[in-house]
Amino acid sequence: MSAQQHYSVKVYPYSSDWSMEFEKEKERLLEILASYVVTIEHTGSTSIPNQDAKPIIDIFAAVHTLLDEQTYGNLLSNSGYRYIETGMTGRHFFVKEHAGARTHHLHIFPLDGFYERNELLFRDYLRAHPDFVKEYGELKRSLAEQYHSDPDGYTRGKTAFIQRVVDLARTEHGLPLQNVWED
Repeated sequence: MSAQQHYSVKVYPYSSDWSMEFEKEKERLLEILASYVVTIEHTGSTSIPNQDAKPIIDIFAAVHTLLDEQTYGNLLSNSGYRYIETGMTGRHFFVKEHAGARTHHLHIFPLDGFYERNELLFRDYLRAHPDFVKEYGELKRSLAEQYHSDPDGYTRGKTAFIQRVVDLARTEHGLPLQNVWED
């Protein structure tokens, strides 16, 4: 079972509250993980101005050396985060919920290669190209209707668009092309 199969798909209009919520959470996480974290970035659709999104704040934290998940889990245990096994290598994934709904996704990665990650390249490309933001929003709304109770189907439906944008971003940065679902 994937980490996404616990909730239905609802896409909301962009809210500037998402950036403010990220900044508050970033401060909390920097206090908790201070001796490990090098940088924390807001990723995902909530990090892109005017982008419709599921209201889940995606957070990427880079650490010098990726330690075992229990090290971070112990530090995060009193902050509402819990570790989720995803099968993805080279990262740890934690979720935070409120009233049974996910509110935050925290991914912890090693610093090496952090800024070449597809998710960050995708975010930055959309921030610089508002025409893609509009197209992505239309696609997400359509897919949310079609796959309301199938988060994995919703994600699969976005793959071609995400791949196209990541290819453009990687090309723009002189990076080799890569499958968007490779870690």
